[in-house]
Amino acid sequence: MQQYIWETPSEINRNLAKRLKAIRKRKGYTQEQLAVRCNVSYGALKHFEQTGRISLIGLTKIAMELDLAEELRSLFTEVPYKSLEEVLRDQ
Repeated sequence: MQQYIWETPSEINRNLAKRLKAIRKRKGYTQEQLAVRCNVSYGALKHFEQTGRISLIGLTKIAMELDLAEELRSLFTEVPYKSLEEVLRDQ
């Protein structure tokens, strides 16, 4: 059975950016401070927080600086099988 996702990729990315922005603020960083600390340009960080668009390496740098590297490491590590056919193909 296929799972339907009611968000667009852009909406998912914007929501991710909102969560990271909230974490940045909770940790007391300005955009400028975080950009310097993680070696991402201020413009790229600002653009990410507004649009959800950033390079994967930029996202990784931000996550690492915000102590969220483990969250990235765990992405896609426990993907459940959807069918017996998937299990068999994985063998």
